[in-house]
Parts: sequence; structure tokens; C-alpha cells
Amino acid sequence: MNQLRFSGSGGQGVITAAIIFAEAAIVEGKNAVQSQSYGPEARGGASKAEVIIAEDTIYHPKVLQPDYVLAMTQKAADKYAGDLAANGLLILDTDLVPKVPKYANIVRIPITKLAVEKIGKALYANIVALGAIVHLTQLVQLDTVRQCVADRVPASTIEQNMQALQTGWDAVQADS
Repeated sequence: MNQLRFSGSGGQGVITAAIIFAEAAIVEGKNAVQSQSYGPEARGGASKAEVIIAEDTIYHPKVLQPDYVLAMTQKAADKYAGDLAANGLLILDTDLVPKVPKYANIVRIPITKLAVEKIGKALYANIVALGAIVHLTQLVQLDTVRQCVADRVPASTIEQNMQALQTGWDAVQADS
């Protein structure tokens, strides 16, 4: 069983990214559950979405100790990374998380900066992050995620979202 937590601020799209990740797992025949929570603020408040993926039955739908945590803001890192598994992986947006928590396994990627520079809008940062997570976790196939992204985003943005997904995937190779 693998437990993932996607976190950031409201409006960054972490919930959408988590939903797409869970959908990809289901398409591939795995069991998956996805849950989410966010503050009362529509934008700017801390938000998180969690995904559990397993080959067997999932008996508890809440992440207890995540294996992977994505933190796209400092507030999210401070609030949601504390219970990361000892050998877990913390994935940070380089520019938006300046105070790096102390963990053994950390990957820093300029997620939002890449979205702006490569796709033209910070709006695509969640899909850049999704591409990076797909690469880092190897829990679902990139092609499956591509299809799930295409099925979920507005048709007029599919090309930009595919570029964002690939940008995130490539950023891991560049960072490694």
C-alpha cells in the first residue's frame, strides 16, 4: 500500500492532481481511494488531498503516515509534512518552500516557476507537480495519467496540460 499527500494552498489545484492520480491507478486495475480537505477560504487557505493505492482491499480511507508528501507552499510543508514516513519522500516547490523541513529524502523542484516559464501560467503548476510525482513514485504509468488528464481538463487546455505533465516528468530527470 502506498499513501500520498498532495498539499498546497486553495486554488493551486492539488485536489485535482490527486483525483487524476487516483483515477489513473483505478484505470490500471489498482485499488485507490482519494480524500480531500481545505480551509474555509476558497483561495489561499491550506488544502490537502490524499490518495491511497493498493493491490489489495483498502480498509481505511485516510492516510495515516504518508510515503510521499507534495508541499507546494511553506504553509503546506509546515502543516502537512510532519507525519511523513521515516523513509518517505518529501517533494517541495523550490521557490514557494524556502524553509526546507529536515527529512532524509527531499526532492526540490521549481514547480510553479516551470509552469510559468514553460507553459506560460502558474495555473498549470498542479499538472507539473503531477508529472513529477508520477515519475518519482512509479505507481502509475505516465501514459495512463496523460489519458486521465485529457479526460478531466477543458478540451481547450489539453495541449498545455500535456506540456505541463511532461515538464514535471522531465524536471525529475534534470534534478536527479
